Parts: sequence; structure tokens; C-alpha cells
Amino acid sequence: MASFSKIFSQFGSFMASGSPWGDGPTKGGSGGPNNPWQPSGSSNGSGKKGTVEDLFRNRSGGGGPNGGGGGMTGMPKMPDSKKFIPLALIGIAIFWILSTSIWRLGPQEQGVVKFLGSYSRTVGPGINWTLPMPFETMEKVDTQAIRETSIGTASANDGNFVLTSDQNIIDMAYEVRWSVRDPELYLFQLEGPDGAVEATAESSMRAVIANFSLDDAIGPARTDIEAQVRQRMQEILDDYRAGVLIQGITIRQSDPPKEVNEAFKQVNVAQQQAETSKNDARAYASRLIERAKGETSRFDQVYEQYRLAPEVTRQRLYYETLEAVLGKVDKTIVEAGNVTPYLPLPELRRRADNIAQPTVPAPTQPSTGQGEQ
Repeated sequence: MASFSKIFSQFGSFMASGSPWGDGPTKGGSGGPNNPWQPSGSSNGSGKKGTVEDLFRNRSGGGGPNGGGGGMTGMPKMPDSKKFIPLALIGIAIFWILSTSIWRLGPQEQGVVKFLGSYSRTVGPGINWTLPMPFETMEKVDTQAIRETSIGTASANDGNFVLTSDQNIIDMAYEVRWSVRDPELYLFQLEGPDGAVEATAESSMRAVIANFSLDDAIGPARTDIEAQVRQRMQEILDDYRAGVLIQGITIRQSDPPKEVNEAFKQVNVAQQQAETSKNDARAYASRLIERAKGETSRFDQVYEQYRLAPEVTRQRLYYETLEAVLGKVDKTIVEAGNVTPYLPLPELRRRADNIAQPTVPAPTQPSTGQGEQ
């Protein structure tokens, strides 16, 4: 505060001294010059005023137009260097303190304050104050950002091979989504937490895939694999106190190695065809079973009627059997007395059908005229 009072007192003295070019002429006209380019004593015996050249000559120590030695007594003086340097240092120190002590954190951020490199405290969003550097520093951590770690890619030449439970190898590419849950643990517990997340993801995926077969790993069991890998990763990272929250796992690729991929595709096609044939056989068997059940039910109904009237039922079965056997024969047999044993009913029916159909006249061929003379 004493330095600021000293600055203001010097500024007030400077302003009270009047114009930097002097007090100007008085009412009587005997005051100093009011023109900054007119040196004092520039008017000579001839009554002419000084020029700019006279000003520079006086500045360099030469005389005026008449050899006078008048100088620019009204020019402001530069401040003393012995007083200016401390003021500049004080200003730099104030700027340094303010710029390294005030911190603004967004709503999704948390700040980890370090005192001489060691953890001190964690502050939340808003305006926060710390000691100036190098005593205290702050590192901002976005705790709501979803970070992604990709392991294996579809375009990689080496591949990311994983062994299944049935001793098969698959090439996998997957993505881990995670966020920072505890900034203190994330920054100070592990050296390289991002690498720890990647290593934990690889080990967890291999441990989970070892419990699934090849067909399950590349097909219907992907959802279960993703859930188990996420749970296993979270347990391992919690044991490490990594301060990381696993949001989810997404399997991008789960295929056999490219060297055997074509043969594997052919095997899949053959398996699909075999499954289709099995489905057709199951459908045919189901139809036969349903038909047999229907016939059995109908037989049970006939048997019930047979038990009530055996003779009538026997005669009915006999007629139905003859009807089924002789229904397409061109003969009619009548078992009765005094009746013609054979009637050509089918022949009569064909004749009736021919009579009912209209006769279409044959087309006439045009005469060539050779037979006419």
C-alpha cells in the first residue's frame, strides 16, 4: 500500500505542475512560451520567432539564430530509472499472483490442487483460489467426458487373436468406453492410467472368451461377453484404485483369422444348409405326426360306433372300402336279382358328353384353280 501511495503522490505533483510545455503566457504577455516548438529567447532584436531548425540546434547545444544558448526548458523529463524499475517489478509481481491464483472450472470439471507437487485438495466447479505458483498448482480433470480406448482394428495386419474354449482362434476388435470417477486416484494412484485401462481390457477379454466356444463368440453370445468383460474390468480397476468408471464394451469385430476365413465361411454355409435340411425334416415329421393323430382320432370315433352297432358299422366299412377301390373302374356291378348284370354306363356317359359338345366345322382350304378347265 505504501508503494501505491507513493505513485499517486508523484502523479499528483506532476499534474499540479501545469502544462508540460510550461505555464504559458500570462495576462501581461511576459510568461513562458505556449508553443512547444518555440524555444525560450527565440525572439531576437529583429522580432522574428524561432523555427524548427533553431529548436534542433538548441537541442544539440548550439545557439539560437543569434548564437544564443537558450534551450527547451519546457520539455517534460523522463522519470528516474531508479524509481521506474521497482514500480515495474511490483506490477509484474501483481500480474503473476493474480494469473496463477484464480482458477475457473466448468460444470463438468474438477480441479486437483497440488502444494509443491503433492496432493492438497480437490475443488469443484466455479471460481477457486490457490496460492500463487510455484507454491500451489491446479490440474483440471473433466469427469463427465466419455473416453474411448480401441483395441484391435479391422484394418490391422497383425490382428488381435484370442483363444476360445474349443481351442479355436478368433480375431477381435473392440472398444472400451470409460470416464474418470475420482480425479485424485486417477492422477496419483497409477502411473499411466490410460495404459492400465487398455491392459485390463485385453486381459479381461481373453479371460471371458476362454469360457465361450467359437460359434458363440462370433454370434449369439456377444452381448453376454460384453457384459462380463465390463464387470471384470471394473472389479480389477477398483482393486487397483484407479479412479476409473467403465461405461461399456462394444465388440466391433469377431471373426476367424483371415488365413482361414474363406474356409470358415464355407463351413458356415454348409452348417446353414444342414440346419435348413433339419428344419425341413422336422416340419415333414410334424405333418406326419399330425396326420397320424387325426387318423387315430377318426379310428377311435369309428370304434366307438362299432361298439354300439357292430353289424351296421361292418357293412358301412365294407361299402366304403369298395367305393375307394372300385371308384375309378369303368364297370358298374349291381348285386340284385332280375337286373341286367352289366350296364355300359361309362360308355353312355361319354356319348352324352360328345353330343353336348358343339361340332366345330373344319376349315376349308382355298382352291388353287388347277382342277378347273
